[in-house]
Amino acid sequence: MIDRALLRERPDYCKQLVNKKDPLFPIDRLLVLEHDVYERARDIEQLRHEKNILAQRGAQMRTDEALRKQARALHDQLAAKETELKEIEATFYDLYLRCPNLPDEDVPAGGKGANAVVKIWSEKPVFSFEPLHHVALNEKLGFFDFQAGARMTGSQFVFYKNQGAKLIYALGLYMMRHNQKYGYELVLPPYLVNEAALVGASNFPRFRDAVYEIKDDNLFLTPTAEVNLTGLYRDHIFLHAALPVRHTAWTSCFRREAGTYGAHERGLIRVHQFEKVELYTICAPEQAREEHDRMVSCAEELLQGLGLHYRISLLAAQDSSFAASKTYDIEVWMPGQKAYYEVSSSSNCSSFQARRSAIRYRNEVGERTEYVVTLNTSSLAMPRLLVALMETYQQPDGSVIFPPVLKHFMQIIEG
Repeated sequence: MIDRALLRERPDYCKQLVNKKDPLFPIDRLLVLEHDVYERARDIEQLRHEKNILAQRGAQMRTDEALRKQARALHDQLAAKETELKEIEATFYDLYLRCPNLPDEDVPAGGKGANAVVKIWSEKPVFSFEPLHHVALNEKLGFFDFQAGARMTGSQFVFYKNQGAKLIYALGLYMMRHNQKYGYELVLPPYLVNEAALVGASNFPRFRDAVYEIKDDNLFLTPTAEVNLTGLYRDHIFLHAALPVRHTAWTSCFRREAGTYGAHERGLIRVHQFEKVELYTICAPEQAREEHDRMVSCAEELLQGLGLHYRISLLAAQDSSFAASKTYDIEVWMPGQKAYYEVSSSSNCSSFQARRSAIRYRNEVGERTEYVVTLNTSSLAMPRLLVALMETYQQPDGSVIFPPVLKHFMQIIEG
């Protein structure tokens, strides 16, 4: 959530940045509602103060009928205003939770076309033959099976088989070992999360339709470990000396969105369930820039170790995620697609999630609390990474020779 004091004290500033992020969001309506809630709450506090004064006078003047009548009228007035406030607060908070985070001022305006490439690593691979799409390669290799996934579950669910399954596990081991060397502590969270966790991480209420629900239990399949790791520290207060806190988690992620995309993104580009390793950091505001750079570097080195050509883009405001103040996407070149695809998204969410989850810190015991900053980075999304590896390292006969670092982890799995 955006700081309510900022909404109240600098409405034009907030309006400018919200419009930069989401021109369709009714920010004027939010500002009016916030002012209304604030003024009504002030009026109620004044009435409560008057009620307390009357109560004190009444204790001294028990037989004063006029005073009792005044107190009853004040009680009724206060009850009516409290009911009105609850109603308008519900309207305000529903809209407030749907308002995107303010983008940093150096984030480019516009949509996807305004994204700025800030780094390119290595060169696109050159082939002596026409490189195949990973779906065509899979006809010979048998790494994954969408037909079996459809029979078992539904469209855009996939079985990884044989070498494909080994590669997914090898990639996960490779990432987790690397991330630990960068100082990220391992976490294995539950895959089911409650509604409070999804509200705290900013997925609800705006993106509720994208999440799989277990209705009888009021639980949901996690769309990303960012949700779990934010929820891990809900209502927590850190001491500044304990920050930053860094975690990495490997989970399956579940999203309903895949069916909305076109046929050109067939295969493993978009699926409803996918494996992903996540980086997550909680820090003080002055540490955020350095921690963001650290996350991006950690994800980059994974790709460099795999020898994959990639670029990093600073996302324009309208292409950034809902909760982010600043996002970098790491996009890998996929020769069979003849296109770049994101395999890592790295976001600084400022205090946006921390406000929703009440995650704070204080400099010393007894001092006032401030909100932490949360950051998250994919490190990395495995299906697309598998696509990039298959298409980059394909041979003329349709086989694939994977880089040495993966062979090492494959040997660990094979014993």
